[in-house]
Amino acid sequence: MSSRTRSLAWRLVLIGALTVIIQIAAVSQLTIFGARADLTPLVVAAVALLCGSLAAAGFGFGIGLFSNLALVQTVGLSSLLLLGIGYAIGRFRELRDPQGALVPVIAGVVATAADRIGFSLMEFLLGRPVPLGWSLVLEVLGTVAINALLALPVYALIRALLLPVLPEDPRRRRRRAYTTGGLSPLSRS
Repeated sequence: MSSRTRSLAWRLVLIGALTVIIQIAAVSQLTIFGARADLTPLVVAAVALLCGSLAAAGFGFGIGLFSNLALVQTVGLSSLLLLGIGYAIGRFRELRDPQGALVPVIAGVVATAADRIGFSLMEFLLGRPVPLGWSLVLEVLGTVAINALLALPVYALIRALLLPVLPEDPRRRRRRAYTTGGLSPLSRS
């Protein structure tokens, strides 16, 4: 294992632990129009867009497990959901290579909606009391709206923390080579 990979792993562990601690200690205490922000799916989506599917799946599992243990919830629910969310968004990044400025917002909205709906559905299937009806819809929509506003700043912060240790992407290098004078296959005569 290279030093860059070890450094990336340690940064992901630190980011995951700090995310759960900040979420529990501060962010979950703030209520805006009856909804609360949830940083965990946003951070998992950002890691998925930056690191890919396998790293994001492992990161999602770890952050979900730590969150479940810290909140004394049913162990494994958040782990399973965030593992799937991280893998799906990371796989989308690997297959489509999205470059738009709103990709982190869309990924954050999708991750938040999948996390909230999936968690409520799994709690319901386990026989736990879940508020059904309009209260659930309003809670999910409120959380998605708040997280949509937080998606870009969270992505920028995670990107700044991980960019020094991310491996060089060959697709990025290839694009850069074509934009430097005379190397484009279109300019050959």
